[in-house]
Amino acid sequence: MGEETLRKRRGEDNRKEDGQSIQSHEPQTMNLRKQAKLSFGICMIVGTIIGSGIFVSPKSVLANAGAVGPCLTIWAACGILATLGALCFAELGTMITKSGGEYPYLMEAFGPIPAFLFSWTSLLVTKPSSFAIICLSFAEYASAPFYPGCDPPQAVIKCLAAAAIVVITIVNSLSVKLGSYLQNFLTAAKMIIVAIIIISGIVLLAQGKTENFKDSFKDSKISVSSIGLAFYNGLWAYDGWNQLNYITEELKNPYRNLPLSIIIGIPLVTVCYVLINISYFTVMTSTELLQSQAVAVTFGDRVLYPASWIVPLFVAFSTIGSANGTCFTAGRLVYVAGREGHMLKLLSYISVKRLTPAPAIIFYGIIAIIYIIPGDIDTLINYFSFAVWIFYGLTVFALIVMRFTRKELKRPIRIPIIIPVIVTLVSILLVLAPIISAPELAYLYCVLFILSGLIVYVLFVHFKFNWPQKISKPITMHLQMLLEVVPAEEDTE
Repeated sequence: MGEETLRKRRGEDNRKEDGQSIQSHEPQTMNLRKQAKLSFGICMIVGTIIGSGIFVSPKSVLANAGAVGPCLTIWAACGILATLGALCFAELGTMITKSGGEYPYLMEAFGPIPAFLFSWTSLLVTKPSSFAIICLSFAEYASAPFYPGCDPPQAVIKCLAAAAIVVITIVNSLSVKLGSYLQNFLTAAKMIIVAIIIISGIVLLAQGKTENFKDSFKDSKISVSSIGLAFYNGLWAYDGWNQLNYITEELKNPYRNLPLSIIIGIPLVTVCYVLINISYFTVMTSTELLQSQAVAVTFGDRVLYPASWIVPLFVAFSTIGSANGTCFTAGRLVYVAGREGHMLKLLSYISVKRLTPAPAIIFYGIIAIIYIIPGDIDTLINYFSFAVWIFYGLTVFALIVMRFTRKELKRPIRIPIIIPVIVTLVSILLVLAPIISAPELAYLYCVLFILSGLIVYVLFVHFKFNWPQKISKPITMHLQMLLEVVPAEEDTE
């Protein structure tokens, strides 16, 4: 009965909401997607990557780099690495045209165990911690104007971040259309604040505000550990480059426009990030920037007064936009993992009334709130980056492996082999450098958590023990009635 209702509602939703339903929108929007040109790909890349990172990471990158010169160099190097990584994912995405992010690539190259460990880690570590980091960033900027001259209390920041998670989770659980409208508005706000900071910085440079760039490499910290941690924080701001292969379906002539979108879009983001950092240094010394609770707010206070309130407002919009985008796209990986039997089936269910992946979104919200309670932004970024670069490196290495083991696969985009080799080597350095130079228990806990997925896989996926199903079946049934959700129709992709 529930599935029949869902099918009817899908048909109604197709007529009423112009194709915003979960499944039946695909035939209608496919024509629109084929009309998307190169400009669409570039705008999508810029809009996806620019988020909370550029307003949060500058302090941490500078703290680890030690001086202005190495700091700006690391921001540029992170952009180059993100471009090379995105090109690797572009080849993978056009070679293996399945949804689910890195999951199908790891499955094709190495089999089900690495693929399961990826989905296990993504669902319980990288995705929720990313959501938590962005909402903590929002809370810092939203509360900063109310505590001039001092840091906002941690209790205030964490409560505000938790409230943001709850609101975003509710919005995305209630309506796909409402979430997409909110995303469009917040993306526009994000680009406004980026333009304001860059233009202000250019004007200040033209006025001769260059004293903070003299002896820019003096007092720099050059060690494997500090550079690795600086890269972690810089690459956090570029996070999203690994999702770019999804625009293959949306681009006209994707095999030409996808690599062009990457080659133009990510360097454009890199230029924006370097210019924003230069703007910060036109009005703040390294010491002042490190002491600032919210860098962009300090910049606004010094440059835009009495209109400085614009900066925290629009930065808050930008960070909420990133959080909303993270939540908006969260359901797909959960759906794929649930369909493969690698996660609770309930997490792949769809709301009958709202046509949203409500259980998956609520699950993400709950885990993200748990991460907020003990963690601060820097610790969470290091934890997130360490976990995510293990799988980025493994996925790019899968590209190298499949060049030899899966020669029969068509490769519409074929990049030089040296690019995945470089990205793989850099990812190994990024994972090992902090552990060797400055070992912390957080990294050990992260590795143990990833490996604990092996136990889950053996017990519940490989052997498929019956007793967990006996326990989960009545729970699933009650939650299904409470949330009014049913299994999604089978994908025909």
